[in-house]
Amino acid sequence: MNRILVIDDDDQLRISFCKLLKEEKYSVLGAASGEAGIEMVKQNPLDLIILDMRLPGIDGMETYKRIKNIDSKLPVIIVTAFGTTEIAIEATKLGAYDYVLKPFDVAEMLNLIKQAIEAGYFMRSPVELDASPDKQSGDAIIGQSKPMQKVYKAIGRVSQTDASVLIQGESGTGKELVARAVYQHGLRSNKAFLIINCVAIPETLLESELFGYEKGAFTGASQRHIGKIEQANTGTVFLDEIGDMPLNIQAKILRLLQEKSIERLGGVDTIPVDVRIIAATNKNLEQAIEEGKFREDLYFRLKVVTIELPPLRERQEDINGLISYFMFKFCTELAIDAPGIQKEALKLLNHYNWPGNIRELSNLIHKVLIFNRGAPISTEDLEQIIDKRENVQIAGKIELNTIKDWVRQGLTSEKYNFDTIIDIISNLVVTEALNMTNGNRSQAAKILSLSRPTLHAKIDKYKIKFKTEVSD
Repeated sequence: MNRILVIDDDDQLRISFCKLLKEEKYSVLGAASGEAGIEMVKQNPLDLIILDMRLPGIDGMETYKRIKNIDSKLPVIIVTAFGTTEIAIEATKLGAYDYVLKPFDVAEMLNLIKQAIEAGYFMRSPVELDASPDKQSGDAIIGQSKPMQKVYKAIGRVSQTDASVLIQGESGTGKELVARAVYQHGLRSNKAFLIINCVAIPETLLESELFGYEKGAFTGASQRHIGKIEQANTGTVFLDEIGDMPLNIQAKILRLLQEKSIERLGGVDTIPVDVRIIAATNKNLEQAIEEGKFREDLYFRLKVVTIELPPLRERQEDINGLISYFMFKFCTELAIDAPGIQKEALKLLNHYNWPGNIRELSNLIHKVLIFNRGAPISTEDLEQIIDKRENVQIAGKIELNTIKDWVRQGLTSEKYNFDTIIDIISNLVVTEALNMTNGNRSQAAKILSLSRPTLHAKIDKYKIKFKTEVSD
């Protein structure tokens, strides 16, 4: 259970906010002053701090600085009244995760809290390289094959430099884990590490999320906003799925790499920024360049060092180790004894093509353990899940024909077009995944083979609500 500290001298607001967070399944502590909050930081392991800027005794800014001296990777969300906005902006420049104005929208605040906790987890949780199957740290890159030895060597060599890194590989091969390993073994490991998923954030918001904006830059820009790149100054930014980044934003990333500076939307000042860029993509960028979808100059700026992640079908000798790792991990999470796996089932897993790579293997083991009743995993257990995924692709199935009929009916209606039909289906799929996991977003993300930020973005987009949600 994630632990949050709320530092605010307004007793009524602090108590009611703590109550709300407890209802959201967080463990919550409260402090009425900066001094009390600092003592709690020293004495308790925390995942997030929510800090008011106006405090008795030492003010919010000084409290923030002292907290960062204790734990530089502990995420902090600043809460501020309009009159202290500039102070909150300065705190954000110093590494605060974000700031919100009072009074704030509760739903937006809860979403921001989840994002901040996740960002803190990525910074603080180590990624083990070639860990043993029973490693309990949670996240690990598994494999002893020759292709993976090349990956480990590349991580070791690039980590002690500030060079830009381009990680290439099919979906599900573990690009995010490699990016985190490069960061954690690198020269900036004690600084911020922020992940920007270029697909999860709508194109209209991506530019302002990255570069920030000035007051009045567009309708609704009531105050200056610091972007993630400026916020991560002296740290590392991971641009996931950069192959899907719009061309106009690619030009700004190129300027960042060339000149180490940015401009906020609606601004004229050039802002110096020192960040290391790690980028990842499952696209063939050279082909995207030929098609005019990716800038050639940015491509060469990014690929100072390239790490190629092999698909699982090209490192089949690692499958048994991955199975052991995921069995241990998910049995620990589910608090069950490892059921074991029959030889024929193991043989099936070793001969399967794994189009979804490691993510697919992870999801498969997780699903089997959820629905298996403690008996050794059999080929029947595996085939039920694999067949369900493959049957969707087989023409003539009743389920597929039903979907095709519905799509045809939708397309003949003036109310529907491609985007609306895709949204309806996506809404249904995400909702069903959350129903299957009783609202547990982490488990739903695994079932859907989505990153948690992408799942959160879809939940927000479709305004999916649940009476009962299990904490991530």
